[in-house]
Amino acid sequence: MSKTFAELPLRQSTIEALTLHGFSAPFAIQEMVLPIALADGDVIGQAKTGTGKTLAFGIPLVERVIAPLDPEWKDFLDGNLPQALVVVPTRELCVQVAKDIQELASTRGIRVLAVYGGRAFEPQIEQLQSGVEIVVGTPGRLLDLYRQGQLKLSKVARLVLDEADEMLDLGFLPDVEKIFTSTPARQQTMLFSATMPGDIIALARRFMSQPVHIRTQENDDESAVVSRVEQHIMRAHALDKIEMLARILQADGRGPTMVFCRTKRTCQKTADDLLERGFKAAAIHGDLGQSARERALSDFKAGKSDVLVATDVAARGIDIDGITHVINYQCPEDDKTYVHRIGRTARAGAHGIGVTFVDWDDMSRWSLINQSLKLGLAEPIETYSSSDHLFTLMKIPQGSTGRLKPASAIVETQNQHREKSKETRGRSTGKSTATKAPETKPPRTRTRNKKFKES
Repeated sequence: MSKTFAELPLRQSTIEALTLHGFSAPFAIQEMVLPIALADGDVIGQAKTGTGKTLAFGIPLVERVIAPLDPEWKDFLDGNLPQALVVVPTRELCVQVAKDIQELASTRGIRVLAVYGGRAFEPQIEQLQSGVEIVVGTPGRLLDLYRQGQLKLSKVARLVLDEADEMLDLGFLPDVEKIFTSTPARQQTMLFSATMPGDIIALARRFMSQPVHIRTQENDDESAVVSRVEQHIMRAHALDKIEMLARILQADGRGPTMVFCRTKRTCQKTADDLLERGFKAAAIHGDLGQSARERALSDFKAGKSDVLVATDVAARGIDIDGITHVINYQCPEDDKTYVHRIGRTARAGAHGIGVTFVDWDDMSRWSLINQSLKLGLAEPIETYSSSDHLFTLMKIPQGSTGRLKPASAIVETQNQHREKSKETRGRSTGKSTATKAPETKPPRTRTRNKKFKES
C-alpha cells in the first residue's frame, strides 16, 4: 500500500495534476483499487458514497489513454475514436465525473466529453467527430448517439460503470448490457457501486474477467451510512416543517445545505417559500429544463445560493465539498435513498449533520429504515418550530424566527427590483418611465335603443 500518489507508478504529469488540485494521499478505495487497475485488472469497487471512487477509476483511465501530446500518438491509428468510456446514471453525475477527469487529463491534451440528455445533439456530435479520448455519458444518450453512428465504440478498451446500483434502480440494466456488448475491444472493465444487488453481481459475472472485489465498508452492512454524519430524527407536523427548516438554516456554523423532498411539487414550493423568507435557495428537480438544473447547481457551487432543495434525482452525483447539513424535508422511501441523501455531507472525511423530518404517517417507514441500516436511533421526538430541544440540538440562536427579514422588507426589495427593471427598459427604448396622473374620464350615459313589446 502506498501512502502518497507519488509512490505509485504514475506519470509525472498525473502526479502534478493531483498535487495541483490538492490530492496528495489516496483514500482507502483508491489505495486498494489503483495497483490492480494500473495493472489492467478488472475491478469491482464497493465503497460508501463520498469516499473518492471517481479518482479510483479516473487515474487508471488517464494513465492508459494515448493522448495527442504523447510520443506514441504519431503511430496511433485510431486517434479520433474513444479509447475509454464511463457510464453513469444521472446528468449531474456525468458532468461532475467529466470535470474531475478533465482536471487530471488537461496537461496531456486528453479530450474528455460529457454526453447526456437534455442538451442538443449537435455540439456533442461535433466534438465526437473532431476526436475524443474519454467519453462520460448517461446510458440513454450514449445509445442514441451509437445508433446514429456518431459514437464509435469499436475501439473502447476500458469501460467503467459507476453507481451501478443506481443504474439498476432507474431501469437502465438493458441499456447497460447493450453498451457492454457494443465494446468488443474491451480490455479492462471496472464497476463501482455503494451496494451490490444480485442483478449487479450477475452483470459482473457475465461481462467481467476474473474481477477483484474490493470492499471498504466498515462493517458487514452493505448500506452502512457515513459514520461521520451526526444524525437527528424529528417527528414533525407537515404544516410546521417550513418553520422548522427556516430555523435550522440559521444554526451556528451552518454552511452549504441540501434539502431533499420526495416530490417535484414539494421541492419547488419549499424553495419558493425559502426565497420568500429571505434565504438564498435554489431548486433542482425533474420538471426543470437541463439548463435550469445546471444553472441552479452552478450557483450553489459558486456560493450564490447556499440552500439547494432537490428531489432524489440529485441525490447522486453532486460532489460538492463543504456541505454541512443535509435535511430530509420528506422522509426517504427506503434505506438506500436515506444513505444516498445523507451521503452528500461528511464527504472525504469531513464532519456533517443529517436531519430527517418524519410525518406521523411515515413512522412505520422510518422504523424500517432504522432497523435495516442498524442505526440504533431512538424513536423520533415530537418536535415543533418552537421546541426548546430543537434550538439546543441544532445550535440555533435564541430568538430566531422563520424569516431572515420581515415580509415587508422582502416585498419592498422586490418592488425596487421591478422599478429598476422598468427604468432600464425605459432607457433602452428612449421612453420616459415617469408616473402619469390618471386621466379623468367623462361620465358615461347609457341609452336603450331596443324596444320591447309589452305582453
